[in-house]
Amino acid sequence: MDRLKDVIKSGGEWIVSTRLENIISTHPGVGEVAVVGVPHPKWGERPIAIVVPKPGQRVTEEEIRNHLMQYVEKGEIPKWWIPDKIIITQKELPKTSTAKADKKVLRDLYKNVLST
Repeated sequence: MDRLKDVIKSGGEWIVSTRLENIISTHPGVGEVAVVGVPHPKWGERPIAIVVPKPGQRVTEEEIRNHLMQYVEKGEIPKWWIPDKIIITQKELPKTSTAKADKKVLRDLYKNVLST
């Protein structure tokens, strides 16, 4: 079940959250990132990214979006994969017992972020 949630079903199409995480993590200012699907009234689910900058670094939603657009322009990901919201936080991401980002907790924390 947990592996199933590494994909986000948006409008009947699949978005691979780990692929987005890998791309976002290549930004030089990103320390930690998790991409999760949250409810969306039209598409069922849409991706959001939660980004923790590296210590002493500052990143913005616009910088992360521009970073992802480079991969869209190269044809490596489709434009509709771009997260609807990129949340920058200084808080460490919640972790599972295997030290991975706890996506279940993150989905619950941010489940209403797109409904407002």
